[in-house]
Amino acid sequence: MEVLRDAEQRDVRAICEFGETHVRPHYAPLIGAQAADEQVARWWDAEQIGAAVAAGLVVVVEADGQVVGVAQRGRSGVDHVIYKLYLAPECRGRGLGPRLIQELVRQLPPDAVRLCVEHFAGNARAGAFYEREGFTVERISPSADGRPALDVVWRVRTRPGASA
Repeated sequence: MEVLRDAEQRDVRAICEFGETHVRPHYAPLIGAQAADEQVARWWDAEQIGAAVAAGLVVVVEADGQVVGVAQRGRSGVDHVIYKLYLAPECRGRGLGPRLIQELVRQLPPDAVRLCVEHFAGNARAGAFYEREGFTVERISPSADGRPALDVVWRVRTRPGASA
């Protein structure tokens, strides 16, 4: 049975290991091995993860004492943004992704109206998932190196029950 909960400092190492184990092989076929390595090195190190956990921005899915899913939110200007939402392959398709989004929404301050998410254009599976979850494309930021797979797709949805 899976348990969704706010991440704690004791989870930092397991979250980093989750990123090393699952994020690199997920992204390598989509954006290339070098870009996948860069993603793990930049966003899944103990310093970055530890700071996000300390700030109360990370939710984990735990099964049998193991981290099998991670979601992290943050800010981009005034917007609240989902920056990470990953599940181990064997845990996909069981409704955990929408539940992770619900947990991140639960953490938002009461005045938060919009929730955004960003993903690489090359990650069509993520795009389809977020579309099903009510996120619509707001803009696409071209990649610095001109590779379309590395363009960043920004999606947004209004927080349920919020008034703009």
